[in-house]
Amino acid sequence: MEVRCLLTGVAGFVGSHLAERLLALGHRVIGVDNFATGRQSNMDSFWSHPNFSFHQRSVAEPGLIEELSHLHPGMRVVFHLAAVVSVPYSVSHPEETMAVNHLATLQLLSDARRQGFGVFVFAGSAAEYGTDSRLPLREDYAGADTYRLSPYGESKYLASCEVGSSQAPCGIALRFFNIYGPRQDPSSPYSGVISRFAEMGCRQEPLTIFGDGQQTRDFIYVSDAVDAYLHAAGIDGKNSPNPVPAGIYNVATSVPTSIQELANLIREFTGNRQELTFSPERPGDIRHSVADIERLHLESGWTPRISLRDGLRQTLTWVQSSGTIRS
Repeated sequence: MEVRCLLTGVAGFVGSHLAERLLALGHRVIGVDNFATGRQSNMDSFWSHPNFSFHQRSVAEPGLIEELSHLHPGMRVVFHLAAVVSVPYSVSHPEETMAVNHLATLQLLSDARRQGFGVFVFAGSAAEYGTDSRLPLREDYAGADTYRLSPYGESKYLASCEVGSSQAPCGIALRFFNIYGPRQDPSSPYSGVISRFAEMGCRQEPLTIFGDGQQTRDFIYVSDAVDAYLHAAGIDGKNSPNPVPAGIYNVATSVPTSIQELANLIREFTGNRQELTFSPERPGDIRHSVADIERLHLESGWTPRISLRDGLRQTLTWVQSSGTIRS
């Protein structure tokens, strides 16, 4: 059964993978991106697909969903991934971050309600938990009194609460932890630690760690993140469309990995014998982060399938063959 989906941030790292999978399942994708951080090359594999339409627009534009609904009638699911994605950028641009990540999301949700959409899936973040030391992190740990280290985390939290409380459309906020994989641009200042380490490792350069390297993260491979989107929206191709109940759900692996451990794995896989180097800790970074992922599993059957070692190998294979390594 074809489902017509609006996908914001379609030219981004995760958005392009999600679009690719939706099209492979026989769904129609109406993609939106303003190329603030997304890249047109990320859409090469599906740019000419007959079920794909693209609009170069900003999600902060008034009336966006209404206009697109007239151009593409029958859309029923929104996957809202577009955002200011960098924690350091958000620290220096708090008003822009709040306008894009929070206020624009609320407007999109309201417009989707008026246009009769059935499901609204929002890309939340582990940054919503701030400095909470109760591990693993459960969805109800993030609250109004949580101390969040960045405007990015605060904006995502406010938007997740609004989306997760929506019944019409069914609002689903997925709090993603550290996603990695092919197409994550190592040259971007907003890229994740794995893409940066992968480039350094392949170039046989010393891997640089911000802080002491003992901070931990919960890394999830991009295909598992895409699976979570599809399970949450109820359009994974296995059953009739049936989204999970409205609410907030963690998406991760529940396996903590220290940054130094990660760096050493990449050194091992790339044969990099350079010593690790250390730089001052970045403002706004969280010390420890690992998720409880039981809620989404119980509601949808979703579970991560790709181990860190396997995901790193696939990512490094892509980095080595894609021409993204800078000379």
